[in-house]
Amino acid sequence: LREQLLQPYFFWFSSGGQQTYMEQENDWDRDLLLDPAWEKQQRKTFTAWCNSHLRKAGTQIENIEEDFRDGLKLMLLLEVISGERLPKPERGKMRVHKINNVNKALDFIASKGVKLVSIGAEEIVDGNAKMTLGMIWTIILRFAIQDISVEETSAKEGLLLWCQRKTAPYKNVNVQNFHISWKDGLAFNALIHRHRPELIDYDKLRKDDPVTNLNNAFEVAERYLDIPKMLDAEDIVGTLRPDEKAIMTYVSCFYHAFSGAQKAETAANRICKVLAVNQENEHLMEDYEKLASDLLEWIRRTIPWLENRAPEKTMTEMQQKLEDFRDYRRVHKPPKVQEKCQLEINFNTLQTKLRLSNRPAFMPSEGRMVSDINGAWHKLEGAEKGYEEWLLNEIRRLERLDHLAEKFRQKAAIHESWTDGKEAMLTQKDYETASLSEIKALLKKHEAFESDLAAHQDRVEQIAAIAQELNELDYYDSPSVNARCQKICEQWDALGSLTQSRRESLERTEKQLESIDELYLEYAKRAAPFNNWMEGAMEDLQDMFIVHNIEEIQGLITAHDQFKSTLPEANKEREAIQAIQAEVQKIAQYNGIKLAGNNPYTTITPQSIDKKWEKVRSQLVPQRDQALQEELARQQSNDHLRRQFANQANMIGPWIQNKMAEIGRISIEMNGTLEDQLTHLRQYEQSIIEYKPNIDQLEGDHQLIQEALIFDNKYTAYTMEHLRVGWEQLLTTIARTINEIENQILTRDAKGISQEQLHEYRTSFNHFDKDHSGVLQAEEFKACLISLGYDVENNKQGDAEFARIMGIVDPNNSGAVTFQAFIDFMSRETTDTDTADQVIASFKILAGDKNYITAEELRRELPPDQAEYCIARMAPYTGPDAVQGALDYMSFSTALYGESDL
Repeated sequence: LREQLLQPYFFWFSSGGQQTYMEQENDWDRDLLLDPAWEKQQRKTFTAWCNSHLRKAGTQIENIEEDFRDGLKLMLLLEVISGERLPKPERGKMRVHKINNVNKALDFIASKGVKLVSIGAEEIVDGNAKMTLGMIWTIILRFAIQDISVEETSAKEGLLLWCQRKTAPYKNVNVQNFHISWKDGLAFNALIHRHRPELIDYDKLRKDDPVTNLNNAFEVAERYLDIPKMLDAEDIVGTLRPDEKAIMTYVSCFYHAFSGAQKAETAANRICKVLAVNQENEHLMEDYEKLASDLLEWIRRTIPWLENRAPEKTMTEMQQKLEDFRDYRRVHKPPKVQEKCQLEINFNTLQTKLRLSNRPAFMPSEGRMVSDINGAWHKLEGAEKGYEEWLLNEIRRLERLDHLAEKFRQKAAIHESWTDGKEAMLTQKDYETASLSEIKALLKKHEAFESDLAAHQDRVEQIAAIAQELNELDYYDSPSVNARCQKICEQWDALGSLTQSRRESLERTEKQLESIDELYLEYAKRAAPFNNWMEGAMEDLQDMFIVHNIEEIQGLITAHDQFKSTLPEANKEREAIQAIQAEVQKIAQYNGIKLAGNNPYTTITPQSIDKKWEKVRSQLVPQRDQALQEELARQQSNDHLRRQFANQANMIGPWIQNKMAEIGRISIEMNGTLEDQLTHLRQYEQSIIEYKPNIDQLEGDHQLIQEALIFDNKYTAYTMEHLRVGWEQLLTTIARTINEIENQILTRDAKGISQEQLHEYRTSFNHFDKDHSGVLQAEEFKACLISLGYDVENNKQGDAEFARIMGIVDPNNSGAVTFQAFIDFMSRETTDTDTADQVIASFKILAGDKNYITAEELRRELPPDQAEYCIARMAPYTGPDAVQGALDYMSFSTALYGESDL
């Protein structure tokens, strides 16, 4: 029995068809149940409370645990406080009769939604004080405290909020609980003074005299308010922590005594609620306008910069433009993407709140609609995409131009070096005084020159072709290139004419001259092509090259290896040519011939051949090997960068696609409550945000690729632009989905829609959303309405009703119905909202049934900020019963709901 007495009391409280588990407060724990001071307070308070009701039936109790043992007065108490008849009691004196009576009382309590645990009829009949007090407390909670409701809070919380509201203006009163906040007695006096100021002179009360304060409140309440004295001042002051349930029981009597004043408070609360909604909506409208203006201004400033296609002359200047564009992508644009998303969320939330509060839809100022912002954003992204493509194309063009210009300068320098002195040579008259052998030598030399001239024809054509390409690519220094090319071509034509003229002169002289030196001639014929071959080889070995992948550089390496394989044969030819010269020297020495000078048929000396050969073999070939190997290493590094980017992109691309699909699935499925779905989506959003480092890493890889001037990647079909757009769409989609759930919660809470109703709405919506697009087309929506019992069949009356409903759910005539519009319509059909008439009725209560209200009445009944809000916007009242300072609350209330101008 002792263990049973020490158990905490629990009860089930049922209200509105839904059971909520409640446990009596911490003061019913093991230690406090054994506190004799609390038990004494509860006995006195509960006894007085019971007698305040039993006296209506002409009876009372003296001992709370003894007088309820037979169940008769317990049943009578329940009949008085409930106003209902209980089953007829049994009048026998036996224990079984008493147990049956108590059980009837307990069954009645249970029928009112209270499930008593550990309290049985036997304990009451046996006079168990703890169980009896616990039972009486549950009766007080159910019939005196449960129905207290203040601003959407009820029972204990509602009673506490009521006390806080009523005592807030009084000094030295701070009600935070139902125990120590009442020890000094000021809170009781404040409650009485607030409703009956003539009964108490509150300013004369002193905080340091709690006994006097308490007795004053108890005596006034008993004498003038018909509230019996339920507490002893000495017990409250002498207890460290007064019994909370005794205080709550006594305070609840004040609440019911003053309940008549609740109408005015309820009316004021309704007005406060309506005005608070209006003020919040105005604030949201201002925030939207400012955010929209700032975003549009940024877009307006950015688009001209992105549309600027003025090319730069150098690669460095264009690379600086590319770096500026990267900064725009990494630093400047991401915050604006977030602002755009937040703007849409704010707009949707504002429209939802306006619908829920029965206000007109918000129309942003001209040019600041969401569609206007989306249009400007689309134009921005179009300019951005075109600007990036132009930058990359310009860089490729400048790279190509730099390569061609350098190649032109090299070839032109080689050609100019070769042609230097050729005109003077061709115009000299040396054949006029030359001997026959000298003439023959000059003729052979001229033939070698013609051969050399023909060999240089390709170089001239290449120079002209390069100049032509530079002009076509709009090279910035094209005038100087054209002038140099023109000079080379004119000089080439002059050389051709001079060559032809000299040949004619030599051939005329040849008839008179027959001496020829075969050996020199052979040397000249073999030395000239070999020299040309070496010069061509030197030119090729020094020629610049540009490649974009490993295959191209490997092709150059293969060609270079093939060239090197020809060097042994070329060396044999060089040795053969040198052998000719050696043979000349040998013959001259052998025959004692004194050579007059150099070979008359060629200017190519053995020393020049050896020098060029040594340069090709020992300098140019190794340099070419090194350059090719360095380029091979660079291309291998570029290939590694391609693979590195592709590996990341091939993971991130499908990941984004899967996340987009999963968000779509989550928004359609109905797993758990809206709060569960919202929590799930926020966790899902957090998991997406936590994936951001992978995107940043990919951006870093992409930057390395661009810095390496890599323009293709065969290892992946994904580009950084596609992944950026996908990532931004993913963030926007999850944010919009979360906003939709939040709006559904707002709708549910504002309209009082149960979770089961929302589930039913979603099930119906999803059933007719055949393509899982998230919206219902007109025919799908009609089928859904028919399934819900609406008469919208294909006839004249049904078509009119369907047109009316479509005007509500699709005011923009888009032909589609969103789930938010669907639940707004269903909640509007099944629930009630504040109306202008209700607000007018509330103002009329505050005005004392007058057709006008004064500023003084508004300041007395409403919070300061909302009172001033009304005073500033209410027009003067001009009716026949108007007085000075009268305000027209009727037109003001009508304007709140958009029925006239505020």
